[in-house]
Amino acid sequence: MSVHLIRTALVLGFISAIGPFAIDMYLPALPAIAKDLHANEAAVQMSLMVFFLATALMQMFCGPFSDIYGRKLPLYLGLVLFAAGSVGSALATNIEMLIFFRFVQGIGASAGMVVPRAIVRDLYTGADAARLMSMLMLVFSISPILAPLTGSFIIDDFGWRGVFWAVLLAAILGLALVCFAQEETRPVEKRISGGVGRALRGYALLIRDSKFIGLTCIGGFCMAAFFVYLANSSFIFMDKYGLSPREYSLVFSVNAISFFGASQFNGMLASRYGLNRLVAYAITGYLVTMITMVLAALLLSQSLWVIMTFLFIGNAFLGLVLPGTSVLALDDHGEIAGTAAALLGTLQLLVAAAAMGLSSFIMNGTVLPMLVAIALCGFSGWVLAYLTIMRHGLKKPASPETIIR
Repeated sequence: MSVHLIRTALVLGFISAIGPFAIDMYLPALPAIAKDLHANEAAVQMSLMVFFLATALMQMFCGPFSDIYGRKLPLYLGLVLFAAGSVGSALATNIEMLIFFRFVQGIGASAGMVVPRAIVRDLYTGADAARLMSMLMLVFSISPILAPLTGSFIIDDFGWRGVFWAVLLAAILGLALVCFAQEETRPVEKRISGGVGRALRGYALLIRDSKFIGLTCIGGFCMAAFFVYLANSSFIFMDKYGLSPREYSLVFSVNAISFFGASQFNGMLASRYGLNRLVAYAITGYLVTMITMVLAALLLSQSLWVIMTFLFIGNAFLGLVLPGTSVLALDDHGEIAGTAAALLGTLQLLVAAAAMGLSSFIMNGTVLPMLVAIALCGFSGWVLAYLTIMRHGLKKPASPETIIR
């Protein structure tokens, strides 16, 4: 394994994690924010929702921008905006002000979500891309593994506003890494011209590509399952199961370890079996696990440990699905990798945000509606996987280089 690949994974992983860090550190603070700003649960969750929506929508501009002007400039601009949103959120005096600056934060976070994926495609394809994507996600895993626990300590000592000062420091470090440790992978001679018109033509091409859309939405529904858990688990586990913010952070981290631990086998499994087959089997395993979880909760026990066991197994399958679908979707679109990564990220976040919003209508403060919503997301992803991958056959490619051709 080359030093360059490891360094690239470390830098891109950290940059990718800055936005999610602002989510995961924030989760244990939701009840405290509601109390301090005299806001109801729905209003506090809106501060989470607008972050997702801003990140999703702005990727549509950030991706083509990176194809035209290179990969580093949008990272600089995004991290500066993220830092400004962090300062505003830390100083918020009411929920409306917090929601506004969380939106600004989300705009800035969009660059860190889309550009690293484009850089991976600039450098590698096939099994090598899957390997780098999995390594990137291993570094990225610092967010859901350590961020909630770190956030709980910060909240205990400095209050919820301390979370935003902490992510401000992360943004400053990210700027330094982009400046000194990340080379430009989109040289001038490879940049596209044509501005908005060229970007629109790129999006039109991608939208007509049923394979790209199908793979993107498979990942979107898998992400949606996690977002449903993200939006509701802190209230359910802390209010109904009596977990402290620190205990909740530990529970959250266990699921993250499962996801990112399993993702490290992507490169090896893709080289041996092919990404199509790997994604198909993994999404099937996820669906079976989630259906079993719902039946166990409905008929046997809603014990926290029973639920966490199923979520642990299910998240391991997700760790195989999400990197694989991203690599498969981007592989045929190297010339417009930024635009493709942007549409992929936007559609996935929109699907996830929509699922999170729709799930709120069936939530009643107990765990079963959340589990049903997660299983429905898994079923939707499996249906798309069948239509996109399974019904066309799951033949193993002739070599790793042609793994997704």
